[in-house]
Amino acid sequence: MSLPWPGQGARATFGGNVTTTQLELNGLRLNVQDEGDGPAVMLLHGWPDSHDLWRNQVPALTAAGHRVIAFDLRGFGESDKPDDVESYALPHHLADVTAIADSLGLERFSLVGHDWGAAIAWAFASLIADRVERLVAVSVGHPTAFRDADFEQRRRSWYMLLFSNPIAEQVFPRDDWQLLRAFGACPEFDRYVADLSRPGALSASLGIYRANVPPEALFLGDPLQLPPVAAPTLGVWSTGDQALTESQMTRSAQFVAGPWQYARIEGCGHWVPVEAADRFTPLLVDFLAGSG
Repeated sequence: MSLPWPGQGARATFGGNVTTTQLELNGLRLNVQDEGDGPAVMLLHGWPDSHDLWRNQVPALTAAGHRVIAFDLRGFGESDKPDDVESYALPHHLADVTAIADSLGLERFSLVGHDWGAAIAWAFASLIADRVERLVAVSVGHPTAFRDADFEQRRRSWYMLLFSNPIAEQVFPRDDWQLLRAFGACPEFDRYVADLSRPGALSASLGIYRANVPPEALFLGDPLQLPPVAAPTLGVWSTGDQALTESQMTRSAQFVAGPWQYARIEGCGHWVPVEAADRFTPLLVDFLAGSG
């Protein structure tokens, strides 16, 4: 069983009105925004976001001559929310990216991911390399660099232990969702609370952690073995990110066979596409044009 959410057609977002379409793929309805014409770019959000995360980048990318596809990952936003944890395992997310690309007729495209979206993008660019033109990973480095990180990264990942435990569903809503407010200076608290307060939505959002990062993986897990990324890759990290160290991003260069670039954004928290849109967006546009 999965929990469907209405989302067909135009709907209001913090960035204004956008048009989304519900695509029936892999047994689920996935909420997809498809704008513009030209070389395709697919944008993948993380926790606890939706495609709205990219509302500042979509207009800039379409103006630069790109076709932009931003969708709500399974378990998030207006996409279906399976109630079994296994449905959120990484291979299902890779299959969703493939199915969306196939349904829209995209042979090759660039991938841009933030947070869990970056982890999915890394894996896709490694395992399905022939379809990826360019890769942009924001905040989260290569899965092997993250899994093999030092103790400081493990210390910052304390919240994953909470997310893996059913007590999370009790803790988060307490005191008007104060834990979420405190979590990484969450910049869009009201929107996240409205989204996660819907029946089943919080548990669904946590499924991506529970399916892919069991508690023992933080200390005992073996590094993932993935082929090196062949596509030109840009890694972006921000100095105010409380959850992720710089080293897990910079060490990602070891796992990229193609050209590697790194950008460090000063004075910005975890949600780079929102908090530093004025600096991140031009960087993104330039890199996807081949000039960055």
